[in-house]
Order: sequence, then C-alpha cells, then structure tokens
Amino acid sequence: MVILLGVTALLTAWASWIGSLHGGNQAENFAQSNNLSAEGNSMYNEAMQFMLQDMLLYNELMNVLIDMHFAETQGDEPTYERLTWRFEQLETNMSYEFEAAFWASFEDGASPFTNPDFVDSYVADALYVLAEAEELFEQAGIYGGVSDSFGLVTVFFTVALFLFGVASTFKMRRNKLIVIGIASGAFVIALVFMLFLPLPADFSLTQFFGN
Repeated sequence: MVILLGVTALLTAWASWIGSLHGGNQAENFAQSNNLSAEGNSMYNEAMQFMLQDMLLYNELMNVLIDMHFAETQGDEPTYERLTWRFEQLETNMSYEFEAAFWASFEDGASPFTNPDFVDSYVADALYVLAEAEELFEQAGIYGGVSDSFGLVTVFFTVALFLFGVASTFKMRRNKLIVIGIASGAFVIALVFMLFLPLPADFSLTQFFGN
C-alpha cells in the first residue's frame, strides 16, 4: 500500500508539473500571438496608406501625361517642357515596384491597381505576420487543451491517492478491497490517459537539471 501511495504521489506531481509547462507554453504563445497581431495590423494599415498614396500619385501622373500629350499635339513647347519637368519630379516619388508596375500598365492597357498580384504585394508582409500570429494562437489553444487534460489526470491521481490512503483505515477486508479497487480504477484511468498525452515541445529533463 505504501508503494502505491508513493507511486501515485509521484505521478500526481508529474502530471501537475507537465500540465503547468503546457500552460506556460499556452500563455507564451498567446502573448506572442497578440504581439504579432498588433504588429501585423499596424503593417497592414501602413501598407494601405502606401497604396492610397501610390493611387493618388498614379492619378496625378496620368493627368500630367494627358496634358503633355495635348500640349504636344498643340505644338505648345513651353507647356510640354514644363509638364515633362513636372512628370520627372513626380516620378522621383515612385517606389521601384510601383514604377515597374506603372510602365507595365501601358502594355496591359489598364491601371496597375487592377492587377490583384500587384495590390496584394502591398500587404504581403503584413499578411505573413498575421498568418504567423494565427498559427501561434491555434497552437496556444492546443497547449491549453493539453494542459486541461493533464489537470484532469491530476484530479484522477489525487482521487486515487486519497482512496489509497483511506483504504488503510477500514477494518473490514471487504470494504478495504472495494476502496482499493475504486482507487486502482482511478489510477489506471489516469495513467492510461496520461500516456496518450504529449509532452511539451522540446521537453527535456536536462534543461532543468543541467547536462
């Protein structure tokens, strides 16, 4: 009986400890997920602002090109030169990606902002960060579920520990065997359940006690 009490006590402590490690991983992943979500949303908003600026710049560039073409057809050289200078000044505000898409749009005959791939390029980094945040959030949920399962195992081991201890107080052999049988059932259920639960990621005893 003393051996059963000792083994049950050790397994109870083990289940409680592993459950707390999973709980710690859950909290850490939730914190990282929240941080990445905030960062990703900030990046997304910033990307939308950049895209809006490029859309306004695109409209202004197209208006200047139209005026340049009109001045050229009218033979208005001074106006054409002034507009050319204006276009060159505006062109300095173009990013490399936007400039490439701008000139490519003349071949396609459509605004670069009608190209889904070009539009998505603005928010690609933000979406990557948000996807990583979502992955961490889901992993935190998994850790939380496993932590709760270890908590349930701890409850079963605690019940078994209590019943093993109480069994010794019964004088009638029949009653004692009944209590021991119930305790053994709780012990086996907890042990089998625990064996199917995963350990924390990269878990190693050496990290706690040294190499």
